[in-house]
Amino acid sequence: MMSVDWNAVMLGLGIGAVVSAAFFKGLALGMRLALGAAQPMGVLLVSAGLRIMALLGVGWAIVWQAGPWALVAYGTAFFIIRLVATTFVRAGLGAGGTP
Repeated sequence: MMSVDWNAVMLGLGIGAVVSAAFFKGLALGMRLALGAAQPMGVLLVSAGLRIMALLGVGWAIVWQAGPWALVAYGTAFFIIRLVATTFVRAGLGAGGTP
C-alpha cells in the first residue's frame, strides 16, 4: 500500500494555489496590455513565456524539495484555481468583483 505524505500535499496545494492565482492574474494583465498595444502579439508572447516559465519553474522546485505528492497537489491546485477563474469570467465578474 502506498503512503501519502500529507505535509507535501498541503505544501503543494498552498504553493500551487498562490502561483496559479498569479498565473491567471498575469493572464488578465497580459490580455489588457495586448488589447491596447500596437503590437499585441509581442505582448502576448512575452506574457505567456514569463507565466509558463514561472509556473513550471516553481513546479520543478516543488518536486525537488517535497517530492511527487507535492507535484500532484500543485497540479490539482492549478486546475481548481482555473475552474474558479473561468467561473468568475463566465459569470461576468471583473477584477473588481462587479458585473
